Order: sequence, then C-alpha cells, then structure tokens
Amino acid sequence: MNVSLQMKEDQESDKAFGWVLEMYAYAVASALRGVQHVLRKDFMIQPPFDKKLGNTFIMHFTYGCDYTLKGVLTYGKIGEWRFDKRSYQDRPPPRNLTLPPLGVPESVSTLSS
Repeated sequence: MNVSLQMKEDQESDKAFGWVLEMYAYAVASALRGVQHVLRKDFMIQPPFDKKLGNTFIMHFTYGCDYTLKGVLTYGKIGEWRFDKRSYQDRPPPRNLTLPPLGVPESVSTLSS
C-alpha cells in the first residue's frame, strides 16, 4: 500500500501509470521485497483477443466484445452485438442477455453466457 501511495503522490508516476498505477505498484513492491511469482502462460485469457478457453484458470474482462451479426469483430467500433462491462457501470446486466452471433470465439461465448 505504501508503494502505491508513494507512486500516486509522485506526479510523474501518477501521470505515467494512470488508472493502472496500483498494478504496477504491486509489481514494484514485490520486487523490492524479493517476492517471487510463478508465471503461467495458461493462467489467464482476455476475450475477445484470446479465442480459446484451453485449460486457463481465469478470464480478464478488459476489452469490450463488439461484433457484427455475422460474428466479425469490430474492435474500436460499437458492434451490432455487444458485451462490454462499461455498458453496465450503473446497473447490472439484464438476466437474459442476447446470445452472441454464430462465429464469435469460444472465449466470448463463455464470457457472455
């Protein structure tokens, strides 16, 4: 926590890291204390860019999933079908979301179901 606060109080660090400052502060604090981590490439996926679930443990829901009704990714542009956490900042998602179009990756279908 102290590293995070120090980085937040430092204008250059705060500007450089912005809203992800705490993640980097954890990495810095871990390095300062000699904490070691086991890195696993199969630990996490990030739909829509990681398409298959494989044997992963978690999904990191960072990016919006925007597609045409034909299942084509429209990244950077709101799609005809959309699943994005930013759409539900002030309310929970509805109980019966529209199913994704055929052709979207397995990761997106799983995330949105």
